[in-house]
Amino acid sequence: MSSIVLKSVVRAVAAIALGVVWMEPFTVARAQGTKEDYVRADGLRERTRDKVFKARVEPTWFDEGNRFWYRNLLAKGAREFIVVDATEGTRLPAFDHGKLAEALNLATGTPRKPTHLPFDRITFSRQGTIAFEVDGKAWRYDVEADQLEPDEPRSPSPEPEPRSDRRPGEGRGRRGPRSSRSQDSPDGKWRVELKGHELRLRDKATGEEFLLAEGGADENRYEESAFWSPDSKRLVALRRSKGDARAVHLIESSPGDQLQPKLHSFDYLKPGDKPSLVWPHLFDVADRKEIPIGDDLFKNPWRLGDFHWSLDSSRFMFLYNQRGHQVLRLVSVDAETGAARAIIDERSETFIDYSQKMFLQYLDETNEILWMSERDGWNHLYLFDALTGQVKNQVTQGEWVVRGIDRVDEATREVWFHGGGIHANQDPYFVHYARVNLDGGGLVTLTEGDGTHQVSFSPDRKWLVDTWSRVDLPPVTELRSAKDGKLILELERGDWSALLATGWRIPERFAANGRDGKTEIHGVIFRPSNFDPSRTYPVIEQIYAGPHGAFVPKEFSPLHRMPQSLAELGFIVVQVDGMGTNWRSKAFHDVCWKNLGDAGFPDRILWMKAAAEKDPALDLSRVGIYGGSAGGQSAMGALLFHPEFYRAAVADCGCHDNRMDKIWWNEAWMGWPIGPEYAAQSNVTNAHKLRGKLLLFVGELDRNVDPASTMQVVHALIQAKKDFDFVVFPGAGHGAGGSPYGERRKRDFFVRHLLKVEPPERNGE
Repeated sequence: MSSIVLKSVVRAVAAIALGVVWMEPFTVARAQGTKEDYVRADGLRERTRDKVFKARVEPTWFDEGNRFWYRNLLAKGAREFIVVDATEGTRLPAFDHGKLAEALNLATGTPRKPTHLPFDRITFSRQGTIAFEVDGKAWRYDVEADQLEPDEPRSPSPEPEPRSDRRPGEGRGRRGPRSSRSQDSPDGKWRVELKGHELRLRDKATGEEFLLAEGGADENRYEESAFWSPDSKRLVALRRSKGDARAVHLIESSPGDQLQPKLHSFDYLKPGDKPSLVWPHLFDVADRKEIPIGDDLFKNPWRLGDFHWSLDSSRFMFLYNQRGHQVLRLVSVDAETGAARAIIDERSETFIDYSQKMFLQYLDETNEILWMSERDGWNHLYLFDALTGQVKNQVTQGEWVVRGIDRVDEATREVWFHGGGIHANQDPYFVHYARVNLDGGGLVTLTEGDGTHQVSFSPDRKWLVDTWSRVDLPPVTELRSAKDGKLILELERGDWSALLATGWRIPERFAANGRDGKTEIHGVIFRPSNFDPSRTYPVIEQIYAGPHGAFVPKEFSPLHRMPQSLAELGFIVVQVDGMGTNWRSKAFHDVCWKNLGDAGFPDRILWMKAAAEKDPALDLSRVGIYGGSAGGQSAMGALLFHPEFYRAAVADCGCHDNRMDKIWWNEAWMGWPIGPEYAAQSNVTNAHKLRGKLLLFVGELDRNVDPASTMQVVHALIQAKKDFDFVVFPGAGHGAGGSPYGERRKRDFFVRHLLKVEPPERNGE
């Protein structure tokens, strides 16, 4: 072998030993999981901070309702004040910033730049002046005359409340109006009181008392208030039954104020336990007697609530949510006889999503009820006749969902709401705002842009300021007419040039068909800022599959902290909403019923395979997964039930057995009574199936998910002689793995097991 060849071989061997691969002359492929990658990941927050401008408009409306002003934040701390006239469709500077800066310089002797005026808020007067404060001193500036003078000191006014109807968090939303609950009757003559175990009625004028009912023991007593009929002749008192007593006990091993451990105990019902319930009792005030109520329609409740009297006092109504959540019934009780009948009888062969898709509004003046239901396969609104219980008409309909009610205007007979999937050519999770008549006609979509929306209305609701964005598009803010949704003018378009200049990589939206071969599954892909398309990268999935919502980010953010910081270490990180999660069709959602162990994995795996087929940089031979709470349950479940696809998992504070977690959330999806599905899908009973690398986290003071759930899975793994990593966080609660130490251990775990690189030494000097 020649000396030249020998030297070449030596150089090649040395390069391989150092983990360096020579691709082309003067071109070295980037390593993954290096110290430099960690430094870049750790600096992500600082690099992305304050790098997006013109992204937020907070309107302050003038009294006349057609104009507003807002402050625009610009690069390098600059700002500008803008006035918008909705009627004229104009957007202009609120004043001449240069002239005001010059006047302020002369008055104070301190140089001020027009782009950096030293105040955040201004107050407009009808006389064409603006008031503001600089260094604690009040000033008034005449815009037309260009005159600045000190203002009279005034007591500070409170910060104005935002005038908006922004999208509420997805949930039960707004209901009402309800009948008031009070000790005093509406006419002021009577007061109901609880004395010992006796429910008594007192004549407020004479002080004379009457016994209404004998109470039971402390655990089965009346509550000291009532739902009075509008005519004050009858009342509904609630009597609370005893439920099961279950306490969770936690040991705080390392309290900060003493050496010895502390015991913490708190009430915590679990699936199958008996909850405490209130039961209605109807009383006649004049006769001072109880009118028995037939309970055939509400024998097995999870909860009774929403008690409401009719305006004519002839009956009261309440909502019956049956245990197991397959019946949701509005019951009407005759005030004379106590006879009960069903006004609305909602049923499902799977579950009724009462926690997220429940809306009930009594329209008393017209004897109608506005009701939310998935009876046609999509979440929509229905108008019922409150006397007959018949559906008068479906208010909204189509292959899209109502996600929340913003306002019900009984005078104009309109419903303002927000929904998903209204624009069929957009991501079905994008939130849009709309208005519809109670008779189901006149649907007006108020927002249009291809993104997810938030709106605020003018005080008179004639105009709306609409801000919309996507994970791959910074916010766009528009002024629109609330009458027809017509665009008046674009106010701002987010400027992300400074963010992109840092090397920030735009998240990618991706959709692929799910397990049925036709339903689109939506997700997001995060790549490292130094992504090299000629290389391959392990894939890590961030999972949360809780059926109460959908979790793939839709709005723009300059920092998706954990996914992007993980990606910087040399991974491609994905988030996916598989079947069984919320805000699609009823059939899409029903996949989770008695089936939380599914967690949408068949759809997630197909989605990743489709993404890898499109881009071979996704290395599906090295797939990891992490999640917390229900996501922790799913992350470990990936290794138990899909070990052919997932290789490593980090499970934080997981609900590893649905019998161990809080009663309401688990019964909502897994059903009641407790069936064999609970054990069959438990990570504890399936722990012996573990393949791959597993890291478990738990906080010893977790009050959300009983930490014994994690300890039981640890016990089962030990019994099965499995290897795994485990970190207990002393003094920490739910989500302990999201702490700086937990996130560092998570990143190191994936670097070690998916990149096959040893992380930086942590225990050295």
